[in-house]
Amino acid sequence: MTARILVVDDIEPNVRVLEAKLTAEYYDVSVAFDGPSALLKAAAISPDIILLDVMMPGMDGFDVCRRLKADPATRHIPVVLVTALDGRRDRLTGLDAGADDFLTKPIDDVALFSRVKSLTRMKIVIDELRQREASGRRMGVIEGAASKMSGIGGRIIIADDNEAQAERIATELADEHRAFVEADPDRAHTATRSHGDLLIINSASKGFDGLRLAAHVRSDEATRNIPILAILDPSERGRMIKALDMGVNDILPRPVDVEELGARVRTLLRQKRYCDFLRNNLDQSLELAVTDPLTGLHNRRYMSGQLAALVRRAAHGGEVVSALLVDIDHFKRINDTFGHAVGDEVLREFSVRLASNVRAIDLACRYGGEEFVVIMPDTDMAGARRVAERLRNHIADSLFKVTGVEDMLAVTISVGVASTHGPDDTAADLLKRADDAVYEAKASGRNLVISSAA
Repeated sequence: MTARILVVDDIEPNVRVLEAKLTAEYYDVSVAFDGPSALLKAAAISPDIILLDVMMPGMDGFDVCRRLKADPATRHIPVVLVTALDGRRDRLTGLDAGADDFLTKPIDDVALFSRVKSLTRMKIVIDELRQREASGRRMGVIEGAASKMSGIGGRIIIADDNEAQAERIATELADEHRAFVEADPDRAHTATRSHGDLLIINSASKGFDGLRLAAHVRSDEATRNIPILAILDPSERGRMIKALDMGVNDILPRPVDVEELGARVRTLLRQKRYCDFLRNNLDQSLELAVTDPLTGLHNRRYMSGQLAALVRRAAHGGEVVSALLVDIDHFKRINDTFGHAVGDEVLREFSVRLASNVRAIDLACRYGGEEFVVIMPDTDMAGARRVAERLRNHIADSLFKVTGVEDMLAVTISVGVASTHGPDDTAADLLKRADDAVYEAKASGRNLVISSAA
């Protein structure tokens, strides 16, 4: 797994050493020697990770980090601050500035590559979500930009059988979050599934293996996106590396520093909420891509894909499929008489009635204009016709109340019914037969259901 890494330090030998180590592991490395240059380069090359020294003249690493995280174009890039060995205050300041992780001088190679790999995995996920969201924006189905995410108000699950430590952590987090302590790993996992925003695991728990719990959480589809903060002794170098490799998001050294705890929790929650924002926008774009915006029914594109699959299955010996093609009678007259706003309201009301008068297994779609299609799996011609007659009667017998029109409107529909037959049948053939039947219904006086010829 390779990545583009930007190394920033005002001391050239430090830069060259890191550059050589990373290049030897086949990472693509760029360098900058001061804060302003780092900001320009980050915007220009959009690196996957930034290794940023804290102590630089002029604009220090904290200020650079704040500016990176304030810019929508770079806030998603993980920033690793390089601090002094005793840099507790640096870590706290860096976390408040938005840093994602830390390395201490002199930099340990194993720790360096473990953190780079861990952050690269996170960046790959974020990049994919950002690309899909950008596609949704270009299509016009996503609006609004991500604002700065809050790092408070989270639901924190603490998996720890050290009662004193767990209660201390819960108490310290209580001002900003809701914290729940679970000494049993199975209950901790269940709580994370049901209401967890973040899982804190004591890796030194006596009654269970904390890293095994982390592995279970990561392998569970329902919890694999929940961030994990592991409490580890700094001397447990091997377990730290294993934790990062298996997907633990961050490490909190023991003994627990309550200020650092709060800062790391806020950072992880901000990251989660940003990813959740991207995922939700992606879900919204996918939904809108297959949904008719006026009626809320599935659109023609979605209908075409579903119908083609069902007809292919029927052609290879599967259950028969039927389709209703429904046309609102004299709809142009409604638009011409009352205006398009009233016409749209009729379409919306008709869509509600259509969806409520077909079965749960049926798929109601807007085909275009005032035409609608209902796909009916595992339904023969007789069954489809019964549903069509029920729908026709319901529409004809119930007047439409629309805004701005004193009298209620009488609306009728013409329906064509067609069913699959034979191994050579296609979705286009099925819709053509239903369309021919609609044409016959209209020619015969409208407000009719006509079944297609064989």
